[in-house]
Amino acid sequence: MSGASSSGGSVGPAVEAVARLAELPGVPEQVEAAREACTRLRWHQALRRRIPEAAAESRVRGAAASGELEGASVPVDAVRDIMRGAATWSVSPDPVEVVVRGVVAATAETERLAPVVLSAPLQALARLHAAAASGLVEPALLGRPRLSGEDCLELADLGAAPDGAEVAARLRGVADVLLALPRLPVVVAAAVVHAELATVRPFVRGNAVVARALDRAIVQVGGLDPTGVAVTEAGHGAAGGGAAYLGALAAYGRGDVAGVGLWISHCCTAVRAAADDGERVADAVLAGRLS
Repeated sequence: MSGASSSGGSVGPAVEAVARLAELPGVPEQVEAAREACTRLRWHQALRRRIPEAAAESRVRGAAASGELEGASVPVDAVRDIMRGAATWSVSPDPVEVVVRGVVAATAETERLAPVVLSAPLQALARLHAAAASGLVEPALLGRPRLSGEDCLELADLGAAPDGAEVAARLRGVADVLLALPRLPVVVAAAVVHAELATVRPFVRGNAVVARALDRAIVQVGGLDPTGVAVTEAGHGAAGGGAAYLGALAAYGRGDVAGVGLWISHCCTAVRAAADDGERVADAVLAGRLS
């Protein structure tokens, strides 16, 4: 997906691209299946009165799953203790802990992101990156995209990261999509934004963490799962783990219809898995089984 930002109220090419992708053969059916899964979750008995508790647990499990996709595994119980303030980080963290700190911080930030995702999307991106990359990059690099001459070595399996000039143009497309979200299929828009951030890699570090956190926020504020209980990060690792996730992103990066369609299919399947995980969270909340 590429193209300059829309102007004068017109629909930009990025928004048009998302609308066209939503009409690919088989995609409408998959979008509807994802919507139905999230609707079932919304009507879970536990979510009549205990949405905040279930959403908090979803963020715990989502942070653990996102860390796993980063190759930084931490037990869910440990993440839960950190996020509820019952434990603290070590004084001298190892590299895995530094990554997990960022994952946890970015996932937690999604709770406060709703007011800006659809109105100031680049501000939302900056906030997520400042959380995700703290301790990984110099403070001057936090919250701002790469400039010309600044490289990103992450996600090497997706090929070389575009240069700074292309980053700026592609981010304008991402912003356009988020501003147009109320009139787009949410799961397709979230899929495209997620893939753009992961393949373009606008930041020096922390791109996939930011992509997954923003994906979570889009699914919620776009109304697909307004409860915030679907564990979107776990959904991306549900079918084949990190290898399948990266493979689907690489397919998107090819830019052909088959590759982009494969990624969208992956994301629709991931939303269904995320809703299933959300139901398990709600079951645990209802039964009082959270540690």
